Amino acid sequence: MARPRQPLYAAVMRRLPSIALVVLIALAVPVASGLGERHASASVAYESPYTFEQTFGTALRLVRVDLGFKIVEKDVSNGYLLFEYRSPESGGRATQGAIEVVDGRAGVHVAVQLPAMPQYHEQVLLDGLVKKLATEHGDPPKKAPPGGGAPPPDAGAP
Repeated sequence: MARPRQPLYAAVMRRLPSIALVVLIALAVPVASGLGERHASASVAYESPYTFEQTFGTALRLVRVDLGFKIVEKDVSNGYLLFEYRSPESGGRATQGAIEVVDGRAGVHVAVQLPAMPQYHEQVLLDGLVKKLATEHGDPPKKAPPGGGAPPPDAGAP
């Protein structure tokens, strides 16, 4: 005896969980791969031995004068530059770039971010800044030794 045929609706409803799982996986793969790309575009950083003023001013001159990029926004008090980065690899198309300079107790922290470009572009900009700092300002200032500079008295001295 032949089984009666089920309506199409009933067949689809029975397989709906399987179909939903396949669709969910298909949507999750591009999202997960997009998260991996975000980590690949992390900024590069440098601890500058120069003062905040020297580092920020040099970064500004590097971006605007030496490289000829358009400054979109700058804020000296908050220590950042936003600019339009152009590379021959991108066909001259402008992408957003940022340089952040933070004055801290341990020194001046510099971060370069070019989210739309491979990380080596950030490193090339940072290397240019390090070279320009040394060229314009010479050797970095010597840090004072901890404790005020005077050596402690010898415990065995009379």
